[in-house]
Amino acid sequence: MTNYLHTMIRVSSLEDSIAFFEVLGLREIRRRPDEKGRYTNVFLAAPGDEAAALELTHNWDPEPYTGGRNFGHLAYAVDNIYDTCSAFIARGVTINRPPRDGRMAFIRTPDGISIELLQAGGALPPAEPWTTMANTGSW
Repeated sequence: MTNYLHTMIRVSSLEDSIAFFEVLGLREIRRRPDEKGRYTNVFLAAPGDEAAALELTHNWDPEPYTGGRNFGHLAYAVDNIYDTCSAFIARGVTINRPPRDGRMAFIRTPDGISIELLQAGGALPPAEPWTTMANTGSW
């Protein structure tokens, strides 16, 4: 039998990336520094959903991580997409694809990885400022 374990993304700053994912409610569930390999793995998950972990890999020797659509995106269901997008805006995050339909939005992590936010359950009624907000950048 095959079991889902986690998704790994490389990050340039553990602190910035952890703070980013905390807005979604993810919390650190374990951390594993590797002196010989010169990296640290931090696993994050939503409370009660620890089986669907996100692994952040921070290589201690800096290297650029160029973005690419070949990865696709990570997707998270949120209780209120408008409140979630507002919380990201308050942290200085650009909403690349606003939730004009009350259902779906896209943002990017500090390292440029695309994140899809989906409204849990049915779409919320369309509301400003979201319905008239333009796309920004790529998502």
